[in-house]
Amino acid sequence: MTERVEGDAGGDQPAGNEAETRRSADSSERAYLTIRKHLVEFTLKPGERINEVQLSRSLGVSRTPIREALNRLASEGFVSLTPNRGFFVRSLSTEGLLDLYELRSIIECASFKLMCERAEDRDIDRLREYWEAIVDGYRDQPADIILAEDEGFHLLIAELSGNPELVGQLASINARIRFIRRIQIEHPSHDKAQVTFHSGIVAAAVKRDAEEGMKLLREHIEMTVSATQQALKDALLKVFAPDNAADLKRRRKVRDT
Repeated sequence: MTERVEGDAGGDQPAGNEAETRRSADSSERAYLTIRKHLVEFTLKPGERINEVQLSRSLGVSRTPIREALNRLASEGFVSLTPNRGFFVRSLSTEGLLDLYELRSIIECASFKLMCERAEDRDIDRLREYWEAIVDGYRDQPADIILAEDEGFHLLIAELSGNPELVGQLASINARIRFIRRIQIEHPSHDKAQVTFHSGIVAAAVKRDAEEGMKLLREHIEMTVSATQQALKDALLKVFAPDNAADLKRRRKVRDT
């Protein structure tokens, strides 16, 4: 006999249903973390079709949590879904990258200018408090945390502009470049001194100095573009010419010592 517990809204609920839901969520999360690790470490190669059956067998779960994990990764830009063909690993390419970063620069600068003009003092305080809460440990966080906190910082500026369309556009760009940014943050070229840019942007916001803030944002994004291009080149070398990539890494280590 199935044990039953009282539900919140009319009638009893089988106790087993709640446990089954938890197991399903755990399987989906485990599948998500494992597949993403394969993607970031290039165990799954760019452009490769993802074999859901093989993943299901290797992880010991049904295809449902695999599909849930892949849909989540697609929403984050790590994989793409082609109708009637399935999921594919995102290609690594600089094509279109400069256009996206150019658009990001335009949106972020417009957001900062409008924030300086429209935001209440308490709103500016929200930005300052957000940054002060994370700045001390920012440099040493895992790549996922750095990326999430960075996106949150810039999205808050867009939110404080008072224009929800800017927020939506920036969120869309973030989704399209997130996979590439994740690679860039883990690359040796990632400059954790970007903390200085964020601190300067906050200081400009407090002074409502739109020109200074926009100047810092442009410099910040330009530096990110340069680092991302280098990270992509090295990632492609690692995937398609691993011996050359290892040799390049050794030579860099010797050069830097």
